[in-house]
Amino acid sequence: MRDPAIVRMLPDERRMHLHDGPIDLIVEANGTSDTVSAAYEAAAKRFVTVLDELCGELPLLRAQTRRDSQMLRGAVAKRMAAAVAPYAEECFITPMAAVAGAVAEEILYTMTGAAQLTRAYVNNGGDIALHLAPQERYQVGMVGRPDRPSLFGAVEISYGMPVRGIATSGWRGRSFSLGIADAVTVLAETAAMADTAATIIANAVNLPEHPRISRVPATEIAPDSDLGSRLVTRAVGVLRDSEVAAALESGANVARELHERGLIVAAALNLQRETRVVSATDGREFTEFSQRSLLHA
Repeated sequence: MRDPAIVRMLPDERRMHLHDGPIDLIVEANGTSDTVSAAYEAAAKRFVTVLDELCGELPLLRAQTRRDSQMLRGAVAKRMAAAVAPYAEECFITPMAAVAGAVAEEILYTMTGAAQLTRAYVNNGGDIALHLAPQERYQVGMVGRPDRPSLFGAVEISYGMPVRGIATSGWRGRSFSLGIADAVTVLAETAAMADTAATIIANAVNLPEHPRISRVPATEIAPDSDLGSRLVTRAVGVLRDSEVAAALESGANVARELHERGLIVAAALNLQRETRVVSATDGREFTEFSQRSLLHA
């Protein structure tokens, strides 16, 4: 039996913290005091049901996604399945690749359905769902290493951009990775789409069988991992400049393909202090880090 969910306002009295098992959200809404209160009340009420809803379908959520996969029932599970479906015939993937983004989306959807907000975000460990009214914008900081957050850049999301989801993946993060990227940050139409694509691109930033890369079967670390015996990265030694470039280019090729297919808007790939950007605007979405107030992807 797990501890009860935590629902509390943070000391700044602007943001709400929602925690239940592995789910840990920071939520902020902007609007009138009444609309913000209504949004937070709705978010809290929906949040306490999410983990049990997911656990009720966990075997299916951990199963490989195929064209003929069994239909899922829950709202979050359906978001997860839709996000990973485009990859079903191309690689091993399960709906769990989109879980963080899908949870963030669902809570944001609940908030905006309950109140008319000017801005809102739900940050699920760096996977962020955004709401923006006309004329509104957010600036989001990008971390170079999820395990030791340090910002290497920022991106500004405005109402007119086709971006409402941001996600970061890499071998140093809280989830397993088959690749060696320190961090891959993806901008996409939804948080679940960004979450999935970040996983796919981070897996592709790789140097297979390199002697300075340590890998172990996922089940050695987490016996119930959806990755099974697939090798996940546990350590990456110092690489030559040419090796860093090759690994980043491998990931960038995948990012370009996803961009052409409309699955992402842009991506920034980071490995050992080197960065590659893939976007239609040659990276103009991404800027140097500034001292303004940032969300962290």
